[in-house]
Amino acid sequence: MLRYKKAFTAALIIAVFISFTPALWAQEASKININTATAEEIAQLKGIGPTYAERIVQHRNENGPYQCPEDLTRVKGIGPKIVENNKERIDCTVSK
Repeated sequence: MLRYKKAFTAALIIAVFISFTPALWAQEASKININTATAEEIAQLKGIGPTYAERIVQHRNENGPYQCPEDLTRVKGIGPKIVENNKERIDCTVSK
């Protein structure tokens, strides 16, 4: 009986953890507007560290706003794979 109690308790703990996990992911996965974000904010994207984030901001300042996520491939070091991995998190809305 004790073995079943331990198994039930473990299953309950796992179920509670799993039920909260999507909410935690949703908080971390908020969209980042690459036309208004700082380099620190852009560096939160997968595969983009501080150096690439600075390049993204510099490119934006020199060439104007990005129209779509794929425009990031014009930045040295940013390839299609990085864009694809972050497509759901990139916002390209241009403020007027």
